[in-house]
Amino acid sequence: MISQKEVDDLMAKQPNLSKQTYEQIPTLTPLAQSVISRQATLNIGTIGHVAHGKSTVVRAISGIHTVRFHEEKVRNITIKLGYANAKIYKCPKCPAPECFKSFSSSKEDAVKCEREGCGEFLNLIRHISFVDCPGHDILMATMLTGAAVMDAALLLVAADKPCPQPQTSEHLAAVEIMQLNKIIILQNKIDIITKDENAAPKNYEEIRNFIRGTRAENSPIIPISAQLKYNIDAILYYLANYIPIPTRNYNVSPKMIIIRSFDINRPGEEIDNLKGGVVGGSILQGVLKVGDEIEIRPGLLTKDSKGVVKCTPVFSRIGTLQAEQNDLLYAVPGGLIGAGLKVDPALTRANKLVGNVLGHKGQLPEVFFKMEISYFLLRKLLGVKSGLGSANKVRKIEKAEVLMINVGSTSTGCKVESLKGNVLRIELIAPVCSQPGEKIALSRRIDKKWRLIGWGEIIKGISSSHTTD
Repeated sequence: MISQKEVDDLMAKQPNLSKQTYEQIPTLTPLAQSVISRQATLNIGTIGHVAHGKSTVVRAISGIHTVRFHEEKVRNITIKLGYANAKIYKCPKCPAPECFKSFSSSKEDAVKCEREGCGEFLNLIRHISFVDCPGHDILMATMLTGAAVMDAALLLVAADKPCPQPQTSEHLAAVEIMQLNKIIILQNKIDIITKDENAAPKNYEEIRNFIRGTRAENSPIIPISAQLKYNIDAILYYLANYIPIPTRNYNVSPKMIIIRSFDINRPGEEIDNLKGGVVGGSILQGVLKVGDEIEIRPGLLTKDSKGVVKCTPVFSRIGTLQAEQNDLLYAVPGGLIGAGLKVDPALTRANKLVGNVLGHKGQLPEVFFKMEISYFLLRKLLGVKSGLGSANKVRKIEKAEVLMINVGSTSTGCKVESLKGNVLRIELIAPVCSQPGEKIALSRRIDKKWRLIGWGEIIKGISSSHTTD
């Protein structure tokens, strides 16, 4: 814990947001004003085929452009996971869905309705974090990393293209594996199909046929134009009313999966001005506080002279917590959180700690080098053009085959040691911090691309004596 003066100074930086105190923690709820004023409590993924408008719809709602890296801007596609937070307000006087408004994460709590003749103060009802997933086929592993933290998803379908496109079906299969029950389908780009009055209804029927028999079968389909911001208030209505706040457990030891890590220091920074490394991710359970002593597992990976992998946990202390531009005293499950650590920034540079798990010292799950998993294969290959006949079928897994698995935010290769029935024993190329019962996704290298072939659940893990303290 930090001193009361430090708490007061921290909260004084943003006086328009609700204050946080240590005394609030025992009685917190996901919709407590002190929580949603400063951080998101719901993770919404945007999924779908490349160039169907995922990043554009996030920008229309949050005002943030998630395409931030040079290569992404050149190619106009999302390559890395993009993140953006948005607050949803509701006017108590105006009719739905016009009563719903969205603003950036740092918007003050007290906002007046801008509708002519209204002037009522809006009620802050949700604070949402968007996980903008890449739609390109070769970036499927990145998408699965995002799926690990999603509570619900927006599935983008372009109205000017036949449905489904390859990654539309692959992304839907991926979020089904992650057991997402709440999916909102956005029929985007309706503004560019004006020449044929039957184009939109025809595309709507294609979408209905595509989702029949899936978890999305009864999902709402909203016609929108993300570019023109048409029907954005309808999306906000469904985000507020269709997607429930997931049950969160605040009374257990915290566990945060790391999705990003980086060094915020500029080249040539003076030693006295250096800041510790930063990790970003989503808290799955518990509450993290500024000042907490933490551990990161598996941590640093090294090999000895015999090629045996050893992992050394990273120990540190949380110096700062942030949700986008908002300073936090504590962070709860849901939303994407940045934690400034008292650790050498070289350890966090260039996403070195992605796939690790952060928690209180000595309270994290074990590190596994081998695992036994129960698995299920898809009937046919997703993410490829139809019409390939038997080439579309997913062949059985073979002994000694190399696959890729996604566990939480970890993507790693594995070698099949043995298989019996629907149980695999695999040796991991890189160790993972996990526990029995956790869901995994399985991918196979096909035509130089990793393709989703199935999913599974960890039965048990085999820890190694090569973990050092």
